[in-house]
Amino acid sequence: SVAEALMAHPEINASSIYAPPRFVKAAALEAVTAKLPFIHIIAENVPTKDMVEILEHAAKTGSRILGPSSVGVASPESVVGSLGGGTFDGFNFADDQHPGVAVVSKSGGMANTLVHVLSAAGITQSYVVGIGGDRIIGTTYEDLLPVFLEDTRTKAIVIIGEIGGSYEEDFARALQEAKSSTLVVAYISGLFAETLPQGVSFGHAGAIVDAEVGTRKSKIEALQAAGVHIASDPQDIVKQLQSIVQL
Repeated sequence: SVAEALMAHPEINASSIYAPPRFVKAAALEAVTAKLPFIHIIAENVPTKDMVEILEHAAKTGSRILGPSSVGVASPESVVGSLGGGTFDGFNFADDQHPGVAVVSKSGGMANTLVHVLSAAGITQSYVVGIGGDRIIGTTYEDLLPVFLEDTRTKAIVIIGEIGGSYEEDFARALQEAKSSTLVVAYISGLFAETLPQGVSFGHAGAIVDAEVGTRKSKIEALQAAGVHIASDPQDIVKQLQSIVQL
């Protein structure tokens, strides 16, 4: 059990949960009860009611939940989850002498793709985070913004979003309120999906188009109003970074 593991290894400070959706709640609540500060959930389509209960308990203990549907997080210190196959392969991590980019993506596949594109261009990464694409997630773009703004190794932020939900719009509002000069580049997928019927989920459980809420257009407009540079594809993200800031 988590409690037994902590007794044998009190230095443990994270739990990465690989369990089917219906069993995630029990595993997560076990980790929360043990007051682990960081809990990562990779399963997709965790029941909405279960996630609400998990987050309610986590708020009481101060535990950060990453996911569900999260590929994990990678930093120069460690990798939790399956980013890069759970190794440091493909990463070009930032350090104090070579600050870089913090990458946050709903899609794990897009996060891994962008890591390789950035590394090939010689651009280092300070953080790479897959927040997941379920309807309700624990850690959002907005939640991570203060972390990145305070990190001396982070010179720019890249967010990869998609249709559905309001997490990108919430990030845009928080960025405006922060009044930060940090460069932010965003890529929002879903151009083709928005030509299809509304009210249908595409890809992630949270990728649902509903009227004018969570559309690609509304997200891009909110981000542009906050001073975010919009990229057309992953390669364009590199071009935007190279043309705007010397990393």
